[in-house]
Amino acid sequence: MTRHEDDTERTFAALPPAHGRGFAQTWWGQAWLRALEGTALDSAQLKSGRRLARAGAVGAVSVRPGRLTAVVLDRDRTAHRADVLLEELSQGQWDRFLDMAAERAGHVAALLDREMPPHLVEDAGDAGVDLLPGLGDLEPQCDCGAWDHCGHTAALCYQVARLLDQDPFVLLLMRGRSEAALLEELQARSGACSAGSRGPEGVDAAEAYAAGDILPPLPDLPGLPGEPGLPPALDTETPPAPGIDPAALAFLAARTAVRAHRLLAEALRGTSHEQLTAAQDAVRLAAGDPCREIHDRLAEGSGRGREGLATAVRAWRHGGAAALRVLDEEWRVEGETLTRARAALDSAWDTAERPELRWRGNRWTVAGAPVQLRLGRDGRWWPYRKESGRWQPAGGAAQDPATALASAAAPASAELAPSERNSL
Repeated sequence: MTRHEDDTERTFAALPPAHGRGFAQTWWGQAWLRALEGTALDSAQLKSGRRLARAGAVGAVSVRPGRLTAVVLDRDRTAHRADVLLEELSQGQWDRFLDMAAERAGHVAALLDREMPPHLVEDAGDAGVDLLPGLGDLEPQCDCGAWDHCGHTAALCYQVARLLDQDPFVLLLMRGRSEAALLEELQARSGACSAGSRGPEGVDAAEAYAAGDILPPLPDLPGLPGEPGLPPALDTETPPAPGIDPAALAFLAARTAVRAHRLLAEALRGTSHEQLTAAQDAVRLAAGDPCREIHDRLAEGSGRGREGLATAVRAWRHGGAAALRVLDEEWRVEGETLTRARAALDSAWDTAERPELRWRGNRWTVAGAPVQLRLGRDGRWWPYRKESGRWQPAGGAAQDPATALASAAAPASAELAPSERNSL
């Protein structure tokens, strides 16, 4: 890697071919690919881009604020300059992100460890800063003349997913801040926060009441707390009423505080949250790592049993209620939905690379291998892997079946840490 003197550009040497492996192993790398695959209008171009990236046809990748650049060799060895543009964050957005990160030492430590935990991205979103690209955010430019993502820009994006796996600072540089500048600003803010304490905020209640003849605007509403509050401690000296389990009640109160914080954040952003059924909520609670007794009660109450609840929790951590529906529901794919599914499967691989799939309902199982694809009603593909004779969720959803299947074939990744599960 070469760093330029102004530290606003990084150049990564060409990566070796990626035969037999997925392009993204981390959740943020997979989110990057979803932004690409959910936007490109021509699945054949995505297929071409994957083929070029796997073959090592992407040269050195230049990363600078707002732009990625690389030379990509076509199958006939013709060189094309490919660029992908991503909007930089504004100064105000960077200020909000830096203020948020400076108050949470764990976020800075995660970045220094080359990690981007879900709660960091969630807290940034609560501050009005979208770090990861969404659908339509990756704008392609290529000298081949294509107006949409071509095989060259798609290959560049697939290659960058591998770089993001290794270092999330690559994404932050694209958003407008180099690693050195970011850490310097975080250090300055951390020092300012520790230098003194803030005085009381807001307006004195008596003064506000006395000024009754003053018309709005009223003082601004308090901001979103940095993290969920702690529920009050239970009185453990007084014997509980019959049928009351203090440990279960304390766990439920803590998880309710987490969910209330999440709902408040979504309300302030103007977004909606899906209403959960009682059975789905039992899985959400179990994903909070309760003690064994509470877990057994949830297993019994949900009707899933211990093993079934463990599988459901695994699905929840990969995709919330949507992943649970794919786990539980087997439905018949037909009509236009079946036509689109078959077209996606046909275009996902070259003829020589296409696996033999056995189809039943919304499930396609690879012949002779313990991996499976499940189609959700929203058209996304979910990877499954058979472990100890039971089908288990193996990753998040993808628009492209080849990407999903690569997740299913990869070794099982470590479970999310408890602090990271609150984002679901």
